[in-house]
Amino acid sequence: MTTFAPASRRATGRRPLNWGRIATWAALILAIIVTLGPFLWMLRTALSNNHSLATHSGDLLPADFTWGGFARVLGLQSTAQAQAEGGSGASISFWQYLLNSVIVSTLITASQVFFSALAAYAFARLQWKGRNKVFALFLGTLLVPGIFTALPNFLLIKNMGLLNTYLGIALPTMLMTPFAVFFLRQFFLGMSREVEEAAMLDGAKHGRIFFQIVIPNAVGPLATLCLLTFIAAWNDYFWPLLVGNAPAVRVLTVGLGVFKSQSPQGAPDWSGLMAATLISALPILLLFIAFGKKIVNSIGFSGIK
Repeated sequence: MTTFAPASRRATGRRPLNWGRIATWAALILAIIVTLGPFLWMLRTALSNNHSLATHSGDLLPADFTWGGFARVLGLQSTAQAQAEGGSGASISFWQYLLNSVIVSTLITASQVFFSALAAYAFARLQWKGRNKVFALFLGTLLVPGIFTALPNFLLIKNMGLLNTYLGIALPTMLMTPFAVFFLRQFFLGMSREVEEAAMLDGAKHGRIFFQIVIPNAVGPLATLCLLTFIAAWNDYFWPLLVGNAPAVRVLTVGLGVFKSQSPQGAPDWSGLMAATLISALPILLLFIAFGKKIVNSIGFSGIK
């Protein structure tokens, strides 16, 4: 049966405006602007001269464009040059702090994901008395703020003689976390049991099944958890400040705080601080750009809403 478009549509040859779609796009664009606004302002400050920031505080473009902030952070400016551009002239061991952050974040990520996968497999596949009650109790620790456990953990690390060491910074989150166990358990519960049951009939034990069957089929969620764990460890500030403030093990987040406090001329070196923050955030931004879709897909597949 032949259908005809309304006369008004035939006359103009255009579809009627979809105001709902327009409003959706407008809201999306506004959300993007609000999200990127602080990042763009940080970039503008990093490319400005410190002396000009106060007199051009409302400008959207850099005030007296200069790469001096990045040069100060990377140790490419002399003390006289740094002070001439409004910097403190104090040095910052940026590359040492960056290396420390990489070591601590990698140590936490590798250990936490491994032990969390073992615990998640035990909660998802092994049958033992009180399993669900133990898991509910374990999951309930998500409701405990981290500040409540900071003092007991600090005393433990101090009594073990691990202050100002990589292990002391990483140890409280190395074994497992409730979120990581819950995340992987949801995925393991959704996996088919047929292959595992067939392996058991052939005499395979749980250890072999876990490493040769479960892990290869959970590469996506494991990679996602690695990224989330690495980002959380990279951005952590309070605990590394508490137990690892020595320059030899100082991570980048703590180092940025020290850099901000080095201001003998009065005001902090805002352009240098923003430049250091941009450089430190760059690895995380690249990870999100490369693996953002995988993170969203894995979280949705694991049942986290």
